[in-house]
Amino acid sequence: MAEKLKIKISIADRVYPLTIVPEQEEGLRKAAKKIEAVIKQFEQSYAVRDKQDVLAMCALQFAGKTEQQSIHKSIQVEEAEEKLNALNIMLEKHLSQ
Repeated sequence: MAEKLKIKISIADRVYPLTIVPEQEEGLRKAAKKIEAVIKQFEQSYAVRDKQDVLAMCALQFAGKTEQQSIHKSIQVEEAEEKLNALNIMLEKHLSQ
């Protein structure tokens, strides 16, 4: 069983203690830094009264990016399938001659 690591992640002026496997640490710390950068950007760009609003906008931005990547990946898979089907048809025609 992997050794667990206890770390503290700070987001929006709050500290969150986490128990993780060591392989997760780098990703979680990078994610927290990205969240902090987006929070700072929103606070500088908009009149924000509550951290909750900023966090909601951060969540929306990150979720939106994830969904866009998923849509893009789905389109790429469809295009690849179409090309493979076309190649398969060409091969079948060539082999049947």
